[in-house]
Amino acid sequence: MSAWQDADGDWIETGLHIFFGAYPNMMNLFDELKIHDRLQWKIHQMIFAMQELPGEFTTFDFIPGIPAPFNFALAILMNQKMLTLGEKLQTAPPLLPMLIQGQEFIDAQDELSVTDFMRKYGMPERINEEVFIAMAKALDFIDPDKLSMTVVLTAMNRFLNESNGLQMAFLDGNQPDRLCAPMKQHIEARGGKVLTKAAVKEIVTKEDGSVSHLLMRNGEKVEADEYVSAMPVDIMKRFVPKRWANMPYFRQFDELEGIPVINLHMWFDRKLKAVDHLCFSRSPLLSVYADMSVTCKEYYDPDKSMLELVFAPCSPLAGGKVNWISKTDEQIIDATMGELARLFPTEIAADEKWPTTSKQGPQGQARLLKYAVVKVPRSVYAAIPGRNKYRPSQTTPIPNFTLAGDWTSQKFLGSMEGAVLGGKLAAEVVANRALGRPNKPIKEIQQHIVEAAEKHIAKDPLGVKGDGAIAWGAGAVLGKKEETLLKEVDPSQFDLAVV
Repeated sequence: MSAWQDADGDWIETGLHIFFGAYPNMMNLFDELKIHDRLQWKIHQMIFAMQELPGEFTTFDFIPGIPAPFNFALAILMNQKMLTLGEKLQTAPPLLPMLIQGQEFIDAQDELSVTDFMRKYGMPERINEEVFIAMAKALDFIDPDKLSMTVVLTAMNRFLNESNGLQMAFLDGNQPDRLCAPMKQHIEARGGKVLTKAAVKEIVTKEDGSVSHLLMRNGEKVEADEYVSAMPVDIMKRFVPKRWANMPYFRQFDELEGIPVINLHMWFDRKLKAVDHLCFSRSPLLSVYADMSVTCKEYYDPDKSMLELVFAPCSPLAGGKVNWISKTDEQIIDATMGELARLFPTEIAADEKWPTTSKQGPQGQARLLKYAVVKVPRSVYAAIPGRNKYRPSQTTPIPNFTLAGDWTSQKFLGSMEGAVLGGKLAAEVVANRALGRPNKPIKEIQQHIVEAAEKHIAKDPLGVKGDGAIAWGAGAVLGKKEETLLKEVDPSQFDLAVV
């Protein structure tokens, strides 16, 4: 996660980050940092925009005191607007093996998309329209026909097994000050150092393949006993040393890639109808959104709304028809204004600057004051069917090199919780070595990867070109410089861009 202030002093975030009760490792982190009071917990419910009733919402309400999974079942049964009783009863049986068999059943569904799973087990099509589309785009920014069912089952298993699993919290302010700064202070208080703007040029290896040192861009050499990488998979691939290039462990990285996503900030000249919660839009272009002027203490504004929205899917890889990363900010905002006009039909004004609002009636008065479009060309790994088996273990074939990151093998998806757990598992690998304990085994590698690795022609690593967030796999408001760099290092973001 990252955020920065614009020229007006407003905070711009790379993502709409939500903390769930089913995030035990993240909650432990907050406790260890003694900042649990910085989480603003919301009412235990899920809020959905009604597609067929623009401007209206419906909820799954979790009644306090009822244990999981009964609270989840009751929340669905009590809702009378999204699914019929018959559809609800038809949906339950295919999900029972998830509860009975657990992770073994969940992992076995990775070859199926959400829609494949539904059709295989005879689930009603409307469950996709009413629930799974919202879930899929919220979990991995992907449409259900492209998303692995393992992702949805993993999330549901956590939510169903913990009474407060689906309860959501917002951070009470900007991420750098309210979360990242305490992490830095915690490390430094124990003798560690946190260096920023210290770019790595190359991972230099010894003849035996172990890491010799990190060569920095400024020419400095960093030597250590242990090296841990938490780089995103797309960036890690650019750093794999030539001596490692024929190892099957590193070749499996080729099967993984980050998914594009766009985060929007939109400031309006007045207050919109808002709820103090996360909302699932169930829109073709939008995933989830929140009025941060209501949900977040630091961003509170009694007079004007600031919506933060997740724009997804953004590419054919995620199920979309347009490579939206290649579109202009104005095109993205105009498309979003059209969706907001549907969500807030009596509030969004007809504005000639935004053609998609042209059909708004005279009731609508809210106009857009300013916006920020944060493009993340490669965010969490794309959890399309069949990818789980390629997620590498934290233990690597290199004796002093360990991997972390949410894309490494761990039971959570690409998420904040997955990132924390991946880091925890990496720390265990390092600790075991320091204590002289046996390493955790390397995860089994697929035979076709082993065969491909033998034939692979090793080359010097590409390394990272340029500076800034886009160069290192993060998100930014793209100027001409960043767009030019992106076209050079990731041209696929500009392919097949159709309107």
